[in-house]
Amino acid sequence: MLKALQIEPAKCTGCLQCELACSWENEQVFNPSKSRIKVFTFHDEGRFVPYTCTQCTEAWCMQTCPVDAIVINETTGAKEVIEEVCVGCKVCTIACPFGTINYNSSSGKVIKCDLCGGEPECAKACPTDAITYVDADHTGLARMRAHAAGGD
Repeated sequence: MLKALQIEPAKCTGCLQCELACSWENEQVFNPSKSRIKVFTFHDEGRFVPYTCTQCTEAWCMQTCPVDAIVINETTGAKEVIEEVCVGCKVCTIACPFGTINYNSSSGKVIKCDLCGGEPECAKACPTDAITYVDADHTGLARMRAHAAGGD
């Protein structure tokens, strides 16, 4: 069974541990700007909302890549960037409707969440369980898809 990140913004305190864990796992630095997960801050409301790649079924990023550098990991379902193939054209960053693919100026390539190979560090690091890694059926994804298709 596929798993997915479940994000519950009401539980987020804005501690940024998810961003730090992600940047360390992927870039070996504690630098939120190098993270594949971001925490959006609603300053006026004092609310925080973590967001990252939702691993879309249609995956416009993958469909628009001119060199096929984004592939599906059959084990995790994550859409992963093959760094050796990526030419850094940034077409995928434009195609992503959620803005969750970013250009890494250090490498000249794009970066996005790959679910850490099935062990997402952001979920492990979250002290309030605002980010958890659960069976995809439990994220409400099927319910959201049914609603979007005009179902109940």
